Amino acid sequence: MKSNRHFFLISFLPAVAYWYLEANYPVRIAVAGGVALALIELLVERVVTSHLHTLSKFNAMIILILGVMALMDDEGLWFRLQPFFTGIIISSFLFYRIYRGNGLLVEMAHDLNRHPPPKNLLQTMELHLSFFILLYGFWMGWVAWKLSTDQWLFYKTAGFYLAFLIFLIGELFYLRRKVVTGTFIHRPAGDPNRRF
Repeated sequence: MKSNRHFFLISFLPAVAYWYLEANYPVRIAVAGGVALALIELLVERVVTSHLHTLSKFNAMIILILGVMALMDDEGLWFRLQPFFTGIIISSFLFYRIYRGNGLLVEMAHDLNRHPPPKNLLQTMELHLSFFILLYGFWMGWVAWKLSTDQWLFYKTAGFYLAFLIFLIGELFYLRRKVVTGTFIHRPAGDPNRRF
């Protein structure tokens, strides 16, 4: 829960700060404010939880790199491209884990539940989630390039959650249909009739 709350902060607060500062100050001040807030959040997480979550460090690193590029170029587009690069990197990592046969959803399900859902069901869900993250990352790249900062802020915050909710509802209907029709019958790894 603490990691989820911090992910919300590290994703949203620098974006909100950048949006506000860009509307009222030069680009350099807006970018510096967004980067500074991301670094302050890392410091707060370190003090409060006594450690830094990997996802928090990853997001802060991307914000810092793109912030430096934005400051050097005096162009806020670099800062707004953070969701684009995050989407590509996270989806690539998920695709790699799926390819290796040890997806994160499978690993988490086994850690949290003694009777996890069938592995092939979780692998299918993770594959679809990876495509969703990748496509949304490309969408955010287009938004950063073509739309206003107000619109970018919406799609980075509430818009993402709305899109994810629609994806999740569609995925649950899809998986339910597969379970009902028997496509996701749990079979041992060596079974020749295994479908996934």
